[in-house]
Parts: sequence; C-alpha cells; structure tokens
Amino acid sequence: MLRDFRLLWSANAADGVGSQASGTVLPLLLLGMGSSPQTVGLLAGVSTAVGLLLGPLVALPADRGARKRVMTGSAAVAALAIGCAALALAAGRPPLGLILAAVLVERLATACFEAAARGTVVLICPGPEQPRAIARLTAADQGALIAGPMLGGVLYQAARALPFLADALSYVISALCVSALRADLTAPVTRQRGEGPLREGAAGLRLVQSSPVLRLVLVWGTLVNAVVVALYYGAVFTLRRDGHAGAVLGAILALSGTAGLAGALAAPRVARRYGAPRVVTAVTWLLVPLAAALASVTGAWAYGLLFGLVCLLLPLASVVLQTRALQVTEPALQARTGAVLATATTGAAALAPVLAGTLADRVSDAAPAVVCGVLLALLAAHSSRRPVRGLLAAEGVR
Repeated sequence: MLRDFRLLWSANAADGVGSQASGTVLPLLLLGMGSSPQTVGLLAGVSTAVGLLLGPLVALPADRGARKRVMTGSAAVAALAIGCAALALAAGRPPLGLILAAVLVERLATACFEAAARGTVVLICPGPEQPRAIARLTAADQGALIAGPMLGGVLYQAARALPFLADALSYVISALCVSALRADLTAPVTRQRGEGPLREGAAGLRLVQSSPVLRLVLVWGTLVNAVVVALYYGAVFTLRRDGHAGAVLGAILALSGTAGLAGALAAPRVARRYGAPRVVTAVTWLLVPLAAALASVTGAWAYGLLFGLVCLLLPLASVVLQTRALQVTEPALQARTGAVLATATTGAAALAPVLAGTLADRVSDAAPAVVCGVLLALLAAHSSRRPVRGLLAAEGVR
C-alpha cells in the first residue's frame, strides 16, 4: 500500500508541476505568436467549461472499473498533444491553430485524468491512513504552485519549447506511475437491474443530495473556493490601481503557495489534536476577520501577509472535509460523487473573478472583500451549529 501511494503521489506531483510550468508561460507564448487577450481568455474559458462537462461523463466508466485505463490513457494523450506542441515550437514558427488545438486536447485529457483519479485514495490506503494521504496530495498540489511557475519561467527564458516539453515528460511519468500500481483500482459495482446509463451517471448527484455530510462539503467547498479566488482578484485590482508591478503579484502567489503547503502538511496533526468539528468551525470564523482586513489594507506586503494567512488556514479544514467525504461515499461512487463536488467548486471559482471585477468597477475596490466577509460570516455561523458539528465528528478525522 505504501508503494502504491508513493506512485500515486508521484503521478500527482509530476502532473501538477508540469501543468503549472507550461500554464504559467502559455499566455506569454500565445500573445507573442499574435493572439489577442480575448483569444487567450477564450481558450481558458472553453477548457474549463468542457472539462466540467467531461468530468461526470468520465466518472461513470471509472467507477465501473476502467479507472486505471482511463488515467493511463488520458496521461498518454496529454503527453502526445503537448509533446507535439513542444516539437513544433522547437522546429520553428508553427501555426497558431496547431498550438491552440494541442493545448485544448491536453487540457481535456487532464480533466479526464482528474475525474478518473477521484476515489483512488480509498482503493489504495486503509481508512486510518486516508487523512494523511489526502494531506500529502494536497501538499503536492501546493508545492506544484510554487515550483511549477518558477520552473516554467526559467525554461521559457532558455527556449520557449522547454516548458511544454517538461509538461509532456510529466505526463509520461504520471502514466508510468499509474500503470505500475499493484492495487486493484476496480471498486465493487452495485448496479441495479434496469438502471440505465443516465440514472447511473446521476448516482453521485443523488448521493450528494441525500447525504448531509456531502451537502456540507459541497456548500463549504463551493463558497470558500469562490471567496478565495474573489479575494485574490480583489487584491490584484487594488494593487494594479496603486501601480504595483507583476513581480509583486508573483511574490504574493509564491507566499500563498508556501503557506498552503505548510497548512496541508500540518492538517492531520491539527485535526487529531483539536478534532474535526473545532478545526472546521475555527478556520471558517478566522477567515472572516482576514477578509475584513483585506478590504481595508492598501500596502502590498499587508496583502501578501493576509492572503498568506488565508491560504495557511484553508487546508486545515479542507483536508478534514475531503476525508469525511471519502468516508461516507462507497468506493463504487467515488468518481461520480467527486465529479459533482468538483463541478460545483470549479464553476463557482470560475465565476468569482467576474463577480469580483463587477463589484470593483461598480462599487469600490474594497467591495469584493466586504462581500466575501459577509458570506464567510454566514458560513461560519452555519458551521457552528451543533447538528453540523456532529456530522464532522467521525473516526479518522479527529
């Protein structure tokens, strides 16, 4: 089991670093090739939207037993697509359409990989080890946010094809790691007679609707992810207004990524010491004054410190909630349930910049942080209710 988790962690880490390395410099590449900012934004929007649609579709065959095949196949397709882009860039000046098509295929393959990978932890790690496993995977994601952009920037300075070649190699590593897993990734399927594909595909949604724990995870994750994205863009609008350069924003992102890494590593120990209900309630309440402070500060370093504290606290609660979601979901529904939760959180995070920009334009630069503070206060009050706290008091997250 330990060997398999290390392979899963390596696949996740390699994928994260490679994607961040190429994703950081992709806008620079496209703009340098003559694309308009609108085209760059459209590519990002289309990739996100189609990825949200593909997730639930891929989740069904993954839960039916094709999880490993979908993961290895998706990683191979992504490696081929982004590898072709890297070779075309190294060979000269490729058509813009070729690069756009390769990046879109890579993003869609990545969405399929992520959808199929949901629930793999349950099939590899025993129950008591799951909180630590989730924390380490979360730490890998946070580490990728730090190392990936740095690697991408250095490689892009050397040659514009190198970040995309590194991304292609990361997918090869991911495919090899997943294919080397010894654990049986086929969850026991309980298919009822006469149940069609549409009803099977909606099983995750029905489970989320019927489970108080999953509804809590859905509400908390959706709202908090949207709030964090809105707070960041609110800070961007304010700092740009005050004349701060991109280096300042880069430093804030690096600080927040480091803080998130520290929070993820500390999450299992904090949960064991204080208990899951206290951790989730305390984190939610602590986010309220931080959002209020972000509405009032003006200095770049103050923004960096406050946003870093937000990113430090978030993994403490999110690891607890992810673990609890795994515990109440049977293995045969992990991918479909995860797709429902991911669609809600990703969709909310995608809308957050639009809402933050509208508030900043029509009200004030501080308006996004004020609205976020109000929403967090309501969520904190809800999380403090005794029935809600009781949902989190389960073995494995204390």
